[in-house]
Amino acid sequence: MRTTLDLPDGLVEAARDTIGFKSKTDTVVYALKEVVRRGRVDDLKAMFGKVHVSLDLDATRERPRRATR
Repeated sequence: MRTTLDLPDGLVEAARDTIGFKSKTDTVVYALKEVVRRGRVDDLKAMFGKVHVSLDLDATRERPRRATR
């Protein structure tokens, strides 16, 4: 998607230098992906302690094992 943005030059250059990219586009795309990734990590952290798993360990241990080569 082609978009016109008014971005602070100093901020873009600092991000580009930090990441090591040559392209402003690559820098912005990386930054957006990182924001999304961090949001997902935060969502997973919020689930900590809220996911309950019910396993029958005895039944799991008794299941037939696959042959190893």
